[in-house]
Amino acid sequence: MTAALDGMIAATAPRVIRERGQREVFCGLTGIIWLHRKIQDAFFLVVGSRTCAHLIQSAAGVMIFAEPRFATAIIEERDLAGLADMNTELDLAVSQLLERRPDIKMLFLVGSCPSEVIKLDLGRAAARLSREHAPRVRILSYSGSGIETTFTQGEDACLAALVPELPTAPSGSPQETDSRSLLVVGSLAEVVEDQFRRIFDDLGIGPVHFLPPRRAADLPPVGPNTSFLLAQPFLAETARVLEERGATRLPAPFPFGAEGTTAWLAAAASAWNVPNARFLSTISPSRERSRGALARFRAELAGKRVFFFPDSQLEVPLARFLATELGMELIEVGTPYLHRAHLAEELELLPAGTVLSEGQHVERQLDRCRAAQPDITVCGLGLANPLEAEGLTTKWSIELLFTPIHGYEQATDLAGLFARPLRRHRDLASCA
Repeated sequence: MTAALDGMIAATAPRVIRERGQREVFCGLTGIIWLHRKIQDAFFLVVGSRTCAHLIQSAAGVMIFAEPRFATAIIEERDLAGLADMNTELDLAVSQLLERRPDIKMLFLVGSCPSEVIKLDLGRAAARLSREHAPRVRILSYSGSGIETTFTQGEDACLAALVPELPTAPSGSPQETDSRSLLVVGSLAEVVEDQFRRIFDDLGIGPVHFLPPRRAADLPPVGPNTSFLLAQPFLAETARVLEERGATRLPAPFPFGAEGTTAWLAAAASAWNVPNARFLSTISPSRERSRGALARFRAELAGKRVFFFPDSQLEVPLARFLATELGMELIEVGTPYLHRAHLAEELELLPAGTVLSEGQHVERQLDRCRAAQPDITVCGLGLANPLEAEGLTTKWSIELLFTPIHGYEQATDLAGLFARPLRRHRDLASCA
């Protein structure tokens, strides 16, 4: 089965600028802010410095009387000086945490730059503590360090750590529909997950599981008869370890916008041999509703020029959405890493002549951005305020991770994230 991507024409291969130099990104600890909301009985214990604690508290906007499902085990000066046994201190902190919070069913020990610099082996600590607290709590570890990574890799590392814990799916012939399952990989807002589940049910595709699950006890099974769709483009390591377990990735664009969502769903429909007539009758109402709503934004955004700094790894599919569904002009699409296999379908849909940059040399990219004077610049928080002071309109890339933007019903929310800064700029200009 093929998805009808109206108005999308496969383009020639885009030009890629490879950058190496100064980088401006958050660290992977930031992923805790959306992950702790997704797995509702998990807890994330960062083993790091006071700076790590301030970062996640600030990013989450947690008020003093809240009791979130994350915390920081502070590495003190005496730990760094070797005056205390770090493993003993960590064991005590975990025991106190689990005693206070008996609702925790899964605990992640999250590595940071400080814990990695002092070579604290959190993998071994997690295995030791799991044995001590089993079967009540499952304890895992992953790295959220900002050394040579970008912030969305925190989710990738977390999900990759979960994959070895997934139960083995029942075996059977791949031709037997009953033995097959679909796994949707990547954190999605619950409302989006429910919408996708209804569509898959209407198409007769299933059973469908989501990674991460909402509850620690609901880890999805995986095996040779598992097909998986990536919901996020930054899950390279998670995809690799799933494939090592025998699962098969379904190549597809990512579900941003009406047409991206259609193509994403069509990849699963094709794998399940859903008749084209059934596919179209199922998705057409949502697709047409989404198209109609996006038409209003297209009238506002068409022709506007956008520049993406590399930050979240969402840049390529978002650029495709803005160009093909809203008519925006792409000046440059920067991304920290360009996973050509996972982004192959997206790259084919970019307009001819699109300029991509992989990696970061922030000074050179700033020079190109200033020279181009885009209508809107998508960048990290560290660059946004200085660029706004220079008169450029910006959009924080991290906001695209905190906001539900996948699927038909959220397409207008996604478009609105780009329209609002332009409206704000126009309104301020009219008041000047």
